[in-house]
Amino acid sequence: MSAEDTDSQERRTKMNGQKLKALIVENSETQGVLAEALGLPVSALNARINGHIEFRRSEINTIRERYHLTPEQTIDIFFEKAVS
Repeated sequence: MSAEDTDSQERRTKMNGQKLKALIVENSETQGVLAEALGLPVSALNARINGHIEFRRSEINTIRERYHLTPEQTIDIFFEKAVS
């Protein structure tokens, strides 16, 4: 493994899908409603929530605005430090 690969792995973050799912429920919405707001099929939103695909910056901003997230909440949900 090269030094570049190691650096990339150390900087890698992961999305906290459970926190996003809880946020959706707390706001009396469904994943289907959020997917529609993001212009995504539900399957694409689920892939993002489950960490198979990364959220785009614009999607994170839409979620942040929709649920009135603080910067700290946004970081907590979308940029959780991955454990190596």
